[in-house]
Amino acid sequence: MRHLLIGLAAFVGTTISLADEGEAPSQLADLLGAAADAGFARALEPREFVFPADHGPHPEFRNEWWYVTGNLDDEDGKRFGFELTIFRFALAPSVAESTSRWRTENVYISHLAITHVEDERFYVAQRYSRGALGLAGAQAAPFRVWIDDWSIAKRPDSDAWQLTASDGDFGIDVELRALQPPILNGIDGLSKKSAEPGNASYYYSITRLGTRGTIRIGEREYTVSGLSWLDREWSTSALAAEQVGWDWFALQLSDGSDLMFYSLRKKDGTQHAASAGTFLATNPNSSHLDADDVEITVLDTWRSPGGGAYPSKWRLAVPRFGLDLTVEPVIPDQELFTTVRYWEGAVDVDGTHDGAAISGRGYVELAGYAQ
Repeated sequence: MRHLLIGLAAFVGTTISLADEGEAPSQLADLLGAAADAGFARALEPREFVFPADHGPHPEFRNEWWYVTGNLDDEDGKRFGFELTIFRFALAPSVAESTSRWRTENVYISHLAITHVEDERFYVAQRYSRGALGLAGAQAAPFRVWIDDWSIAKRPDSDAWQLTASDGDFGIDVELRALQPPILNGIDGLSKKSAEPGNASYYYSITRLGTRGTIRIGEREYTVSGLSWLDREWSTSALAAEQVGWDWFALQLSDGSDLMFYSLRKKDGTQHAASAGTFLATNPNSSHLDADDVEITVLDTWRSPGGGAYPSKWRLAVPRFGLDLTVEPVIPDQELFTTVRYWEGAVDVDGTHDGAAISGRGYVELAGYAQ
């Protein structure tokens, strides 16, 4: 399948290499740069979101992803974090009609990770495939996105989704049921990543998905339940040339409120002014957060055995909403060595909201740190 990554590298204008061949993985941010064929659509202004249709693909844009993370417990209190992400990358704005069933417009890449907190183990697997011959794809009705037998799909008997993915040593099979409607991030769903027109995405989240099912580690299956979080974005160019990565926080708090914030980093390590987020209070209303609304202080770091250092504990203060939170990984090493290299893992939250004690769980993604 290496030819798929060579083709992907050509269209994104960067070098992509495979970690299992002894080479350094690409930066995740490299795949989302501003250079793109003019034939792709761009996120330029707010649009009307229509559900469930927008859960499905948007092939006129160069890239998009379906991103599910969650924190689950088994019946004995054992804790697990999980991530399943499916990315779609278009090779060209369109492909001429062909009689070949191998001809494709898209490459799909998927990452699966499970954190076994009690055992302090982190499991990672990756799949990638062309969007041809039914090997991988996405559809809106009924909703389904898949690579081989890894999938997120609407259940035929309800509005719930089934998330299924299994590798040799581990796997997950859970039902996801939305506990609240989608929340539009940015300004009416248009999430600007820089001042340049088109460096933006269409972005929504479902911040609470009731989750139940099984996690497998080796030969053992655990019956689990808890909460998950869906992030959906599609765009053609999302990052400006001076941006190298981001710190993304998705936090579900014990009083029923939720906080999402992404801090975009420039090459000099400072925060970009386009950093933004969303605070969802315990009522249905959400509030947009600008860069100045959230103060992030790094309290600790973790050095990767593969080189490089990541932030590993934070204080997040949002004075506008009376939030003062400490966020800490459940285990330090939750780094993914896949086609791209990044840190993404389960976290715990403690702090106060309007002076009252609060706790929580969530996920953090750190991109652009590893070299």
